[in-house]
Amino acid sequence: MWNEPNIGYWQGTTEEYLKLYDYTADAVKRALPTAVMGGPHVTGPNWDVSEKFLRTFLDHCLYGQNYKTGETGAPLDYIGFHAKGRPQIVDDHVQMDLGQQLRDISRGFEIVAAYPELKHLPIIIGESDPEGCAACSMKENPENAYRNGTMYSSYTAAAFARKYALADYFGINFKGAVTWAFEFENQPWFNGYRDLATNGVDKPVLNIFRMFGMMRGDRVEISGDLAYDFLTVRDASVRGEKPDVNALAATDKNTAAVMVWHYHDDNIPGPVAPIQMSITGFPASRVLLQHYRVDQQFSNSYELWKRMGSPQQPTADQIAELEQAGQLQLLTSPAWITADDGSVLINFNLPRQGVSLLRFSW
Repeated sequence: MWNEPNIGYWQGTTEEYLKLYDYTADAVKRALPTAVMGGPHVTGPNWDVSEKFLRTFLDHCLYGQNYKTGETGAPLDYIGFHAKGRPQIVDDHVQMDLGQQLRDISRGFEIVAAYPELKHLPIIIGESDPEGCAACSMKENPENAYRNGTMYSSYTAAAFARKYALADYFGINFKGAVTWAFEFENQPWFNGYRDLATNGVDKPVLNIFRMFGMMRGDRVEISGDLAYDFLTVRDASVRGEKPDVNALAATDKNTAAVMVWHYHDDNIPGPVAPIQMSITGFPASRVLLQHYRVDQQFSNSYELWKRMGSPQQPTADQIAELEQAGQLQLLTSPAWITADDGSVLINFNLPRQGVSLLRFSW
């Protein structure tokens, strides 16, 4: 019903917001009984003001007197809140803060989990981003330079996987998360807005969502020599000597997909990560492998634009090249591989801030 009512977007009192919610929910439900009504989409719940507003709202929907009907409670079909990270410039490079965003999410999940009556309701993170100002370009906010290249890509892969892990940890019903990104018309190329494309050319981060869109079915277990579990990332972010090299996997009847990322909060060069991946449980002896990649070389229009000399008035041929470079690309040609006793072993190198998707079909 309203965006971030715990801050200046709502000029009334909390009680007036609750009254508006009750009247709005009543009107919506009478007009369309199947409509989904929820909220309150406060800012990050790890902030005291947000937590207080969220708890007050949930208490009212469960136990309060409805301002419209006089009965107890108000319609609540889902719960929504926002979560943001906090990048900054450190020693002349961008340093992300994935932990900050995960602490917002963790606190929101924890609050909902404290209400047994609400644990079954879907939770939607209505804004889920590395920071809070989509319309702030990197010219005014140099820390937002992360948005053009692979920093944004690897962060997104690592962040979404940890949302699922936190949902499992608190036993709540995580429905999904929304990236708060826009299309900014008539702006300079790669100006560092939080958008998924610039002047119609897709940025690397959009290819991470394309990768997620190729994952189907149920999540499956990942194990191995992993430096960061989800609680470590939540509590301390990724600031140690070791990067966060981890994976998310899913499978359905005829496909399996494994997303692997090589992430660090500090956007500085680092060595490649040698990946040895063992996958078991294939029901077929031969499977088709498609290996997709987002890194400095693949699925990356920004790096190509820089190699062109960063033109602000690219030619038609240059734009066509940039459009092609912005698409999700295969690292290698598709290949049939043998699954001995249902298992395969795959080795590859993954550059810093790179993301791979290995998709198997049979």
